[in-house]
Amino acid sequence: MKKKINNNFKFNKQNILKAKSIIAKYPKKFQISATIPLLHLVQVQLDGWISKSSIEYISKFLKIPLIRVYEVAGFYHMFNLKKVGNNCIHVCTTTSCWLRGSNLILKEFEKNLKIKVGETTNDNLVTLKEIECLGACINAPVVKINNNFCENLKLKDVKNLINKLTSRKKVLINKNA
Repeated sequence: MKKKINNNFKFNKQNILKAKSIIAKYPKKFQISATIPLLHLVQVQLDGWISKSSIEYISKFLKIPLIRVYEVAGFYHMFNLKKVGNNCIHVCTTTSCWLRGSNLILKEFEKNLKIKVGETTNDNLVTLKEIECLGACINAPVVKINNNFCENLKLKDVKNLINKLTSRKKVLINKNA
């Protein structure tokens, strides 16, 4: 017997139009290629994460096997499969960043936020994650906050970044803290 899909998630009116526009860019036989942009759309609609029912919805929307959507959502670091705080901090710990002190920066975030990697602050303001390679090795160490990159970070920059986040100031793209 086929398991019934619990489908609580649906695109809102604006996103259904965007989704149809995205799908129209791909030939009929290759609409599976729309999986990544549709997952991005879901994550925006759900304020930073992708729920199980939204993955099921995308599977049905694209008429592709559920496992194909799970494979994509689970593979890429930019997709959050559980709720995250308003700000998601990704600290790169790949070799280039690690050699320039990203492990110390990660520990400083943990100390100042009073959370460990994978946790969210009690006020739901920040989730801390460790990540492999953000692709900015020349400017290591690198931290990504939501979709903004902070490069050439120093240990002293962590408190400044946290202060910006807690005072709800925007962290600028590709700027030092």
